[in-house]
Amino acid sequence: MLCSACQAPYLVKSAWSQVGLLNSREPLEKVLAKPDLSDAVRAKLLLARDAKLFAEAELGLKKTHNYESYVELGRSHVSYVVSAAPKNRLEHFEWWFPFVGSVPYKGYFNPDDAKDEAESLKKENLDVVVRGVSAYSTLGWFRDPILSSMLRYTDYDLANTIIHETVHATLYIKSNADFNERLATFVGNVGADLFFLKREGPSSETLKLAKSESEDEKVFTEFISKEIELLKTWYEKNSPKGSEQSSTFEENRNLQFKTIFEHFKNEVAPKLSNEKYRTRLLEELAPDKLNNARLLLWRLYFHDLGDFDRAYLKLDRSPSRFIEFAKSLESAQDPEAALKEFAQ
Repeated sequence: MLCSACQAPYLVKSAWSQVGLLNSREPLEKVLAKPDLSDAVRAKLLLARDAKLFAEAELGLKKTHNYESYVELGRSHVSYVVSAAPKNRLEHFEWWFPFVGSVPYKGYFNPDDAKDEAESLKKENLDVVVRGVSAYSTLGWFRDPILSSMLRYTDYDLANTIIHETVHATLYIKSNADFNERLATFVGNVGADLFFLKREGPSSETLKLAKSESEDEKVFTEFISKEIELLKTWYEKNSPKGSEQSSTFEENRNLQFKTIFEHFKNEVAPKLSNEKYRTRLLEELAPDKLNNARLLLWRLYFHDLGDFDRAYLKLDRSPSRFIEFAKSLESAQDPEAALKEFAQ
């Protein structure tokens, strides 16, 4: 906190809210023993517990006391995350925090605080996006509970999330948020597939549905990755010099966003099989909502995971060997480059 004086009030308030959340925990076994617990909630809690044990025993992730308790939040999201970016280039606006270093997002337990932060950033002429999240990791500093907000996930997404967050508790490389998120996304996907393969067998209905959704996500990832690269090139050629952006630049930028939306609507949306996913993307890609912060958020979580997959194949598809390899990247000057070199 002494090294981040301007963040001190935020850190204190966040710590107070985190303590309040942790004090609300109930042991999982006590919750499961409640006679009035619904079958649906019981099934989700048991699934989350089993996914956590699977991640530790068979994926080689760190053994912790996470997800051994439960918190009923009484709301749909546990926190609200603010992300921002300059209007004239695809570059994260970053915050610096003790222990984790620079990160491209800032979380708030109170939605009004997140909105205030967003408005403050907009006054600095930044693109901003605020999103509610249902789960997060304290990176092993505390015993993370299962949150009621997580129970609205599908079975596959719940198991995937538990594994994803357990990756963060196992390995988090300071000031490398992009790498950390893509690593957790990759292991979450691989781990959830293996979990349901063992749980339900080769004919798993859960895996069939997840595979269909994964195909849609792959189509969107390829599309948005290409569009981001095109927009990046456009900024390099057309961004005005200095901090002031002209009205002409703003108009032309909006035309770029409109073009991205039209490409998706006409060329990509018809290829998606999941109507709910397609509808959500049409809403988020609408020109009046699209901005650099939202695009970078997609790149953070949906960027090409090919290098991770190639490294995994090179390690004989062994999750534990892959995790040990990932840990070795913590000492690399550039983990992303080291991964690419190994994968190729």
